[in-house]
Amino acid sequence: MIEIRIEPLTATAFAPFGDVLDASGPADKIINQGLCGRYHDRARMDFGPDGRAGLSIFKAEPRALPYTLDLVERHPDGSQAFIPMSADPFLVIVAEDDNGTPTNIRAFLTETGQGINFLRNTWHGVLTPLAAPGLFAVMDRIGDTPNLEEYWLEPQYVVVK
Repeated sequence: MIEIRIEPLTATAFAPFGDVLDASGPADKIINQGLCGRYHDRARMDFGPDGRAGLSIFKAEPRALPYTLDLVERHPDGSQAFIPMSADPFLVIVAEDDNGTPTNIRAFLTETGQGINFLRNTWHGVLTPLAAPGLFAVMDRIGDTPNLEEYWLEPQYVVVK
């Protein structure tokens, strides 16, 4: 197995793969009678010409570290955002693309209050919560065309702290 060390999730490190969704830094605008900060337009959402935005709820089984990684996937027709519905960190795995083959696989650990948005066609691991309930709001493309490509990794990888 090939070992991958977990990195902290930062906007700069994650930028080639997508967006970090959080309320860091000063709010872009103060609304609701001064009682709410709006952190505006944080994700580059993309649903392609034949899709629309859909909001779904995912409930995933928690995983443990070290984590064996044997599959990555991507969505060629649209972006995909994951917003945790609990305060628990989760594992985010991404890879660069080399002519249809995932390469340079990286693993990130979110902090409390962070979600992520994968850009269209970004190789990524499956939803990997590290604690129950594993509940996420997911915004992604809804459409009639297939929007999933899977790649089974050989050899497998192991993700460690």
